[in-house]
Amino acid sequence: MTLLDDLLDDLRAESDRLWSAVAGLDDDGWQKPTPAAGWSVATTVAHLLWTDEVAVAAATDPDAWDAIVLEATGDPTGYVDQQAVEVARLSPQALLARWGKAREALPAALRAFPAGQRMPWFGPPMSPASMATARFMETWAHALDVYDALGIEPERTDRVRHVAHLGVRTRDFAYSVQGLPAPTEEFRVDLVSPSEEQWSWGPEDAAQTVTGSAWDFALLVTQRVHRDDTDLVASGTDAEQWLTIAQAFAGPAGGGRSPRG
Repeated sequence: MTLLDDLLDDLRAESDRLWSAVAGLDDDGWQKPTPAAGWSVATTVAHLLWTDEVAVAAATDPDAWDAIVLEATGDPTGYVDQQAVEVARLSPQALLARWGKAREALPAALRAFPAGQRMPWFGPPMSPASMATARFMETWAHALDVYDALGIEPERTDRVRHVAHLGVRTRDFAYSVQGLPAPTEEFRVDLVSPSEEQWSWGPEDAAQTVTGSAWDFALLVTQRVHRDDTDLVASGTDAEQWLTIAQAFAGPAGGGRSPRG
């Protein structure tokens, strides 16, 4: 099995779980607010399906992709969110039908994309594996918002490694969107997985370190939890600063979540 196959299988598993959570909802259930300000269950699913559709266009249809980019230039900071609002106006049945098509089209498009090439995106061009990782991260994070709205306990699996890995790799990006210079040295990140495996990134002798649970780290880099509500321990001022600004998602710096207390 290739890395891409592994990523797409895990994306399917996360997406299937979210599908099961929303498929039987009535209209009131779809309109329940999530912890993301201004986003309902319907808006959240609409965002995921629209982004999957756009990823398919980026991989398969240059003309359609160019048209999307041209439209986005009219409102670069609000375009993506506005698409979610528009798609969320569909009936629940239409939402599910459209999302189902997007869920099937995305893996096929990524597997068929020419090896060694990168597809265009709103940020830097991405390999199919990078796109699958990004889609996993977004599906996982937005699903958490839906589960919170519906009172469902999320399933803690080692699939969260994809989010943790992306969170480590996007360290310098998090600094850049804050207008800050990134540290010049690598950090050591040691995390414990849900199955209690040890996951590590960076040199063992790094002066700056982050330790804790992979689940809390993934929540933090997707800004689904406040820094104070994690079990993460930073050693070094730079590492501590990173944990206050970390984000694994593209776009401007997010507002984050308030502390539970």
